[in-house]
Amino acid sequence: MATSCHIWRPDRGRSCKHYGIFVILFMDLVLQCVNGYLSSPHIDQEPPYTRDAQHGTIITSPVIPAVASVSPTDEDSYTSKCPSGGLCDRLPASCVQCNYQHNCTYGKPASFTCKPKKGVHCVGKSGEQQNNFTLSITCQFCWQLDPSEYRCSNSTNCMTVACPRKRYNATCDVLDHVHCLGKRRFQKRLFCNWTGGYKWSTALALSITLGGFGADRFYLGQWREGLGKLFSFGGLGIWTLIDVLLIGVGYVGPADGSLYI
Repeated sequence: MATSCHIWRPDRGRSCKHYGIFVILFMDLVLQCVNGYLSSPHIDQEPPYTRDAQHGTIITSPVIPAVASVSPTDEDSYTSKCPSGGLCDRLPASCVQCNYQHNCTYGKPASFTCKPKKGVHCVGKSGEQQNNFTLSITCQFCWQLDPSEYRCSNSTNCMTVACPRKRYNATCDVLDHVHCLGKRRFQKRLFCNWTGGYKWSTALALSITLGGFGADRFYLGQWREGLGKLFSFGGLGIWTLIDVLLIGVGYVGPADGSLYI
């Protein structure tokens, strides 16, 4: 009696598993292709935005044509800010074109020849319309102006209560009625001087009256120190006295780094 022996091959089940994974991936690819075909517009149908394009500039497509996004011209941008019929030497700097010469003496009065821009009309002191006039200003660059004659961006990410005081890079723009040499927008490093609305008098009053419970630290946004004072009863009074002195001299400030009001 012959005995038949079957050798078990462990890689046979593994190969079947690989074939099954391949079949599943192939079926998934076929289903994605069919779904993409059904969701796309057919040949005999028009896209939804082509019909509206025949009637006007109604945009239903995410692609915006260049004709519909026409920016205003430079002339319209500055003529709306320029007074008509006023004195020429009182026009804002954006309304005139001047032939500035940088060979003048710093801090001394200097005269330059200017003319109003296209579309801007102005008159002289005699009341007659002028195309060219003389403008007298102080010889100095825009970044050398007094701080009251320009406005700078304010940073709320720097610490104002620090030793030494920290600075930040600000972008400054000269006021319209101020004339100066050079670029009217410039960079400047300024001291951090923003405020979050915290009052020094309120913080000091809380430190004197309820400092033992950490009320002053909670008010300034320093909740960790406030919890420490609360559970230690103000450090048995020592921490409370120290905080009164530190808040009184302004050494301890708000947690966000802003200045007191």
